[in-house]
Amino acid sequence: MIGLGLPAGELTVLCIGAHPDDIEIGCGGTLLALGAARPISAHCVVLTSTAERRAEAEEAAASFLPGSTIDVLDLPDGRLPAHWSTVKNQLESVATSVTPHVIFAPRRDDAHQDHRLVAELATTVWRDSLVLHYEIPKWDGDFGQVTHYVPVPADLARRKVEQLDKSYPSQVVRDWWDEETFLGLMRLRGVECRNRYAEGFVVDKTTISF
Repeated sequence: MIGLGLPAGELTVLCIGAHPDDIEIGCGGTLLALGAARPISAHCVVLTSTAERRAEAEEAAASFLPGSTIDVLDLPDGRLPAHWSTVKNQLESVATSVTPHVIFAPRRDDAHQDHRLVAELATTVWRDSLVLHYEIPKWDGDFGQVTHYVPVPADLARRKVEQLDKSYPSQVVRDWWDEETFLGLMRLRGVECRNRYAEGFVVDKTTISF
């Protein structure tokens, strides 16, 4: 595998999720590894919530990204395309104060309509940032190939699962929410990049400097 690096020094990171838990499921291990490796300035945006889930998202952001800031909207789950203008305006508002080196957002080909909208708008609002599109396991069976991998140390992979359970108690009753799901996916992506655990991402385009 050929490794590609990020700019030296403190990184500004933006994490965007359609729903509470999207970010942590999709790239929680990467965020933990990144925070352990170097200083980061992080901001999170979550577009749908209820009062209960807002509190969970805020706890999760503090747990996975200590010192981060977060905006949580109360748009309805499953209906983001009907609120296109509100989502666009929110992201453009964030863009006035956050110029990230790296953005984490869902995949463009995700089967969930809310995820797809967030993925599409992230790359139009921030045209000069590296966008890493994360994947989210669900019953739709929409997994595809990834283009980039971030190895996650075993202790941080397990910490990701522990913090997911702690931060999102409302979700642990779901039949797909368990250690086997989260560790299993990280193990599969790890096999693909010759590591024990990893998270996979899709990058639409980037430049290589020599």
